[in-house]
Amino acid sequence: CTHYLFIVVVAVNGTLLTINAGDYIFYTDWAWTSFVIFSISQTLMLTVGAVYYLTFTGVPGTATYYALIITVYTWVAKGAWFGLGYPYDFIVTPIWIPSGMLLDLAYWATKRNKHSLILFGGVLVGMSLPLFNMVNLITVADPLETAFKYPRPTLPPYMTPIEPQVGKFYNSPVALGAGAGAVLACTFAALGCKLTTW
Repeated sequence: CTHYLFIVVVAVNGTLLTINAGDYIFYTDWAWTSFVIFSISQTLMLTVGAVYYLTFTGVPGTATYYALIITVYTWVAKGAWFGLGYPYDFIVTPIWIPSGMLLDLAYWATKRNKHSLILFGGVLVGMSLPLFNMVNLITVADPLETAFKYPRPTLPPYMTPIEPQVGKFYNSPVALGAGAGAVLACTFAALGCKLTTW
């Protein structure tokens, strides 16, 4: 019973993280910079929860199922915010499912080898998640443009849209997110494996 509770807690936190990251992207024109942070945080939530679930059950396919759970939670949250009068694009539901499928594939193809899951699965998730999510973001309204259409009455000063500051990695958020994600996701996957043997 405890592992189900853990999965629900991680999935709910993944959803909350999406809402918070979405809020930040929505109200600033640092969207691409925060996209890198968003990519890493989402890679963490997907990898730790999915690898834990996968190694606990030992059944390839459960990582995809876990990704589906978080996706459903986020769509419910998105619907709730939309019902409160926020624009449809306020929360952009991350594309977790294909990355979860790659995690399952790494586990299945290596005959349920945990070390391969950590190394190959981690790299695959870290590299793929920012790519899928950038394709996803391209299809929605421009965050800054939407922010000015729906100003928040109690917008704190630090969230006020400002002139964009072009930084070193500003023009390549997918590359930076994927590079950082590929390294960090292996650590996240190792943590997920460790949780099953604690």
